[in-house]
Amino acid sequence: MRSLSGSPPAGPTSRPRAGVRALRPDRPRHPPSPSPSASPSPTPAAASALKQQKKAIHTLHEYVEFVPGAQPFPSNAIALTIDDGPTPAWTPKVLALLEKLDIKATFCHIGVQDKGHKALAKSVVSEGHHLANHTYSHPLSLPKLNAATIHKEINDAQASIVDATGFTPHLFRSPGGAWSAEVFKQAAANGMAAIDWEIDPKDWSRPGTELIRLRMLKAKPGDIILCHDGGGDRSQTYDALKAVLPVLKSKGYQFVTLPAPPATGDNTTP
Repeated sequence: MRSLSGSPPAGPTSRPRAGVRALRPDRPRHPPSPSPSASPSPTPAAASALKQQKKAIHTLHEYVEFVPGAQPFPSNAIALTIDDGPTPAWTPKVLALLEKLDIKATFCHIGVQDKGHKALAKSVVSEGHHLANHTYSHPLSLPKLNAATIHKEINDAQASIVDATGFTPHLFRSPGGAWSAEVFKQAAANGMAAIDWEIDPKDWSRPGTELIRLRMLKAKPGDIILCHDGGGDRSQTYDALKAVLPVLKSKGYQFVTLPAPPATGDNTTP
């Protein structure tokens, strides 16, 4: 089977990011009372510092190009990423759907949510999914914050995620896909590759299940798909996933997670 090598994608998809959206009013501002911890699961080794990126990764091709030692993905590979959880209302439903379809995904967790829902956060890992660091409190103005605050957002999230789940994230996604040189620097210093997405159904805005479904069906091999299990009512997202994921599987697409970068111990370009 042909592999997805490090060659660039056939053509860029427009990805307007002018004007980062305001924080959604239905995002919880304070964590609920912590849940009991779930049974332990293996802890991946902490990653060494990576070279600093100049742009975020949008596709599996770009991941292979950037991460030293990363192996090519299968030619039919696709990655599903799920942001802003965990939340008691939607994360269990999404997990049950993924288990039913035998799909593994990458959940981009907010640190304060892991702190408030430790058992739920741990269940994501125990069911075989990967986690990414999505900051501690999801500030959409992250690139405009000072270096110390950016450092705190990323490091506090890392600490909360590891404490709740035992999993050390090797991926970082900035809220709203908003980046700066300092954000890239802090992610690299923590051994995390900075990732965005290629397919954005804009489900966070709740445009309707059908529109989310149509946008997600544009996914092709090599793409990273974005959707959400947190930030408010995700019934439209969940209904769209129920419709779309079986179709993508029927096309022969293989859902993958992104492997941890090897521990190189340096911060230079390979």
